[in-house]
Amino acid sequence: QVQLVESGGGFVQAGGSLRLSCAASRIIFNFNDMGWYRQAPGKQRELVAIIARDGSTNYADSVQGRFTISRDNAKNTVYLQMNSLKPEDTAAYYCNSDPPSSDYWGQGTQVTVSS
Repeated sequence: QVQLVESGGGFVQAGGSLRLSCAASRIIFNFNDMGWYRQAPGKQRELVAIIARDGSTNYADSVQGRFTISRDNAKNTVYLQMNSLKPEDTAAYYCNSDPPSSDYWGQGTQVTVSS
């Protein structure tokens, strides 16, 4: 079954940290660069971070220096370590391939940061 399952979201105060996980089907994980995306209420979904199969990474300017994306090839899992969280980071977070496929969107995981 081809799927992506996100977890690790929650409620945190500004300045806090969370670590998101994305368990991916092997067919997705092994053949794609992977990304974390987020969508805040009333806004379009945006790319947060990507990690290529060779481990190289790129980040949106808004999270550069605060978020770290990583992948565990043995577990077919992608992580997003989020530090120094801000209220503007509040959103539903999703993982997907890069570029994203409409077939892969999962339920996402909600991150809420209070001021």
